[in-house]
Amino acid sequence: MSERFSFTLNAKDGAARTGIIHTPRGEIRTPAFMPVGTAGTVKAMMPDSVRATGADILLGNTYHLMLRPTAERIAALGGLHKFMNWERPILTDSGGFQVMSLANLRKLTEEGVRFSSHIDGSKHMLSPERSMEIQRLLGSDIVMCFDECPALPAEDKVVAESMRLSMRWARRSREAFGDRPGHALFGIMQGGVTKDLREESAKALAEIGFEGYAIGGLAVGEGQEAMFGVLDYAPGFLPEDKPRYLMGVGKPDDIVGAVERGVDMMDCVLPSRSGRTGQGWTRRGSVNLRNARHRDDPRPLDEACGCPACRNYSRAYLHHVVRADEIIGSMLLTWHNLQYYQDLMQGLRDAIAAGTLADFVAAFHEGRAQGDIEPL
Repeated sequence: MSERFSFTLNAKDGAARTGIIHTPRGEIRTPAFMPVGTAGTVKAMMPDSVRATGADILLGNTYHLMLRPTAERIAALGGLHKFMNWERPILTDSGGFQVMSLANLRKLTEEGVRFSSHIDGSKHMLSPERSMEIQRLLGSDIVMCFDECPALPAEDKVVAESMRLSMRWARRSREAFGDRPGHALFGIMQGGVTKDLREESAKALAEIGFEGYAIGGLAVGEGQEAMFGVLDYAPGFLPEDKPRYLMGVGKPDDIVGAVERGVDMMDCVLPSRSGRTGQGWTRRGSVNLRNARHRDDPRPLDEACGCPACRNYSRAYLHHVVRADEIIGSMLLTWHNLQYYQDLMQGLRDAIAAGTLADFVAAFHEGRAQGDIEPL
């Protein structure tokens, strides 16, 4: 295992890349999908089960953990890895997005954001310095700069002011992070869907210097076409020798499109959230197990999948436990969805390494175009 954080780029196919992020807690194969463990758990999954799907890294959330059970309590109990029984790498987001989307009575200033907890109304202040302190207490391997993320669509003036505030916060985050060998700080590019603002943001971040770079401010209401439009140029503004992380994405076709455009890391709550609502993701698209057409179907959800849900249970059983609101329904479908996502990432990595990404992408879209097979 590496004692420091580094990135090795192993192969390219067009703009797409595959490589290895080296950390003291283990290697992260890229392109990588990070399951979301918001409050110290990937919902409906045990840590060993998450690892069994092929996940190399999890995401935790600064905002939620600072409120409950608090970063100070987690630190006193040995840090987030020990607390949640996950010994591999953890990335924590800065809390900025959740403050903007969840917290009450927000007041944004140059210093940071004062807000009231959505849980109990308690008052808090989150600044670049406090975000770095919380993430240090959690012990996360990859730390994200504190930033502001305006919802889209928004006027260029609003997006520009927000981006420049985030760049000032990025410099303060870098200074507060300090020298932490083995840990990494990622800067976050902002700028909405405006190319000049994205380039300005990327230049400001490169001048500060980070171990990795994120593309923020997408998947916030702009639609896939606009997101891909930004990804056609934004990754190219970032350093070639550092990981590129697209935050909060996404659906399988979003992931494939992002990888084609040079993204190395992604995260999203979608596979686990879908699993808790009876939705399974497969090579043929999404399947709603609540639908009555599955109640007598003896086949697996996806015959090509090796997860416990597909290996040991029928669509009829999954339909039954989902409709009956049995906990095992959430467990099995979440496991399946995470397995599908990790299998997709492995397929992308293999195709990039072999120089056959175009064929892989064509087969991916062909499978989804066929739709879910009809029941017997």
